[in-house]
Amino acid sequence: MTGLLLFGLFALFVLLRIPIAIALAASSITVLFVNWGHSSFTLLPDILYASISKFTLLAIPFFILAGVIMEYAGISKRLINFAHVCVGHFKSGIILVTVITAIFFAAISGSGPATVAAIGGILIPALVKNGMRKESASALLASSGAIGIVIPPSIAMIVFAIVAGDQLNVSIGRLFLAGVVPGLLIGIGFIIAAIYAKKKDLLKHSSSSAYGEIAATALAAEKKATPKEVFQAFREAIWGLLMPVIILGGIYGGIFTPTEAAVVAVFYGFFVGIFIYRDLKVSNIYKILYESGTQTAVIMFIVSSASLFAYIITTEQIAESMANSLLSISSNPIIILLLLNVILLIAGAFIDAISAFYIFVPILIPVIIHFNIDPTVFGIFMTVNLAIGLFTPPVGINLYVACGIGDVKLHSLSKAIMPFLISAIIVLLLITYIPAISTFLPNLLGVK
Repeated sequence: MTGLLLFGLFALFVLLRIPIAIALAASSITVLFVNWGHSSFTLLPDILYASISKFTLLAIPFFILAGVIMEYAGISKRLINFAHVCVGHFKSGIILVTVITAIFFAAISGSGPATVAAIGGILIPALVKNGMRKESASALLASSGAIGIVIPPSIAMIVFAIVAGDQLNVSIGRLFLAGVVPGLLIGIGFIIAAIYAKKKDLLKHSSSSAYGEIAATALAAEKKATPKEVFQAFREAIWGLLMPVIILGGIYGGIFTPTEAAVVAVFYGFFVGIFIYRDLKVSNIYKILYESGTQTAVIMFIVSSASLFAYIITTEQIAESMANSLLSISSNPIIILLLLNVILLIAGAFIDAISAFYIFVPILIPVIIHFNIDPTVFGIFMTVNLAIGLFTPPVGINLYVACGIGDVKLHSLSKAIMPFLISAIIVLLLITYIPAISTFLPNLLGVK
């Protein structure tokens, strides 16, 4: 009865378009009051404070701050330029530039929406000029931005490790490394989908005289950059490219923890922006701190509300009963994993990744233990599912960011996103049933 009331209220609030964090908190507080009366309110400060006072969570505001700093420092335009001189001369080279830049920026910001916002303003017009409709170009940016929570460092993976850490032995460093190959596979899938979408756009509009000039430009190969131009672009982008190397190298070299790595990234970003690129002005610091502080506040509000929701799921043994219900459906792990994919994809279309981790990890851990699934594989499995949710209609946040930048309607973008959604689900199924895709790199490098 408690579980039905909890999830029923949450579903009702979501349908009423109440923000997810408030929906989680309101449904949780209502259930606490119904079960335990006014005395339950004395629990709230302790639960909420304990949920956000963990040392590992400090990595989140610092990674957010580092991403904002690098955006103001001009790193995005230098990454785009470097990718362009390397692969821009290929047919559909601008598509390669978009996905490669998204991967680079994802390795700096660790956030999907931040990646779309940072590179979309430059790349969506370039994609349109190269023969894609605004809807297709915006769809490519919205989907590519989702790589931000799969490629390390990933804020989502940090949250997963915290939520699952009480019951499973989860290493953030191993999770980070495990996300590399899946992230690259997703990027390849998006490139294939984008090439298909571009050909479809050109074919659809080939009879239009107004579109003829754009089509001709799109089909014409760009001049290949000279070695000097490549070196110049590399020299300008190298400081940005070094950031993920320093972060991940320091973690795997045992020099600092993921939280300390985030602090190092902030100081490195300030140094590069002020003294090397010189695009970062003292007057920008207030804006940088304001933007990162606002983003951090939103995430921490979600974390505290979701923690309260998870507390009820655990203490009322809702997680155990729901896990048993899942296991009663089938004893075949193939069927159970397919079912979990469906559940997480639907959930990701309506709620953010952080909330989903707090809601579903306590429920799914008994299932994972029952089938003896590697916690690292489970973490990547959930992260990729929820990454897809970032660009799945109707509530995928990347879609809204891309709509604003690309000046397109949500319903048009929802149609254009379908090839990218299909390619991502194909990669998801590969990750689900071939665990070595996730474990290959950490096992190769001996990261535990």
